[in-house]
Amino acid sequence: MRIRFVTAEEERDAEAVPGERLLDVAQRAGMPLEGTCGGELACATCHVVVAADDAARLPPASEEEEDMLDLVPDARRTSRLSCQIRLTERMDKLTVSLP
Repeated sequence: MRIRFVTAEEERDAEAVPGERLLDVAQRAGMPLEGTCGGELACATCHVVVAADDAARLPPASEEEEDMLDLVPDARRTSRLSCQIRLTERMDKLTVSLP
């Protein structure tokens, strides 16, 4: 499956396997996402913005994820933490932006 990452400088497609975390796919593709806490939901350094057309294909954010997103200064309606998104085949061709 493919995931598209969009930054201010480029758009890059990456191969992914169902079950992987979006954070791991992004880091393997060379995207500048830190994931400082290792996916333990203790930071927001893996913040991404899911394309509006794709947001409904993801499960809703947990209350804990929403709490962390409240700390992100540029959070948007479709903001998510990439460490909390486990990819499924339904998410093929997902597009996310890195703020």
